[in-house]
Amino acid sequence: MVIQIGQNAPDFTLYSTEKNKVSLSDFRGKNVLILFFPLAFTGTCTTELCSIRDNMNIYNSLDAVVLGISVDSLFSLDRYKKDNNYDFPILSDFNKSTATAYGCLYESFLFDMQGVGKRSSFIVDKEGKIQYAEILENAGDLPNFDAIQQCLKTLNA
Repeated sequence: MVIQIGQNAPDFTLYSTEKNKVSLSDFRGKNVLILFFPLAFTGTCTTELCSIRDNMNIYNSLDAVVLGISVDSLFSLDRYKKDNNYDFPILSDFNKSTATAYGCLYESFLFDMQGVGKRSSFIVDKEGKIQYAEILENAGDLPNFDAIQQCLKTLNA
């Protein structure tokens, strides 16, 4: 599926590192930044999520909830979150259903790994509609944080 701006965001329910079920619909009435990242404990993923962590004041001021999603197990993601002091939910899409619904899954990744999530960013507005979509083919690239923040500012105007 190709995500289009203005369409309803595919809802999902995934386990957090705290072993709680978290659904996108839990955040209706809030803007949500969804960040799919390929694999915990890798360089670019850590750079990306640490950038979010270090700039959470910006996302908080823009009234945005941040959700990180990876196909890693919730157990490895728990260690990853603790090691890096992430202060936003990290969710496990171990069964790959959410990455599939958002159209951001590699068929083949490094070392012949199959079903790894592509580095992708989506903004879902307060009504549950997609307002920003960025799917990166190169896992070494980072999301366009300036464009993400600008979109969130526009939603709060």
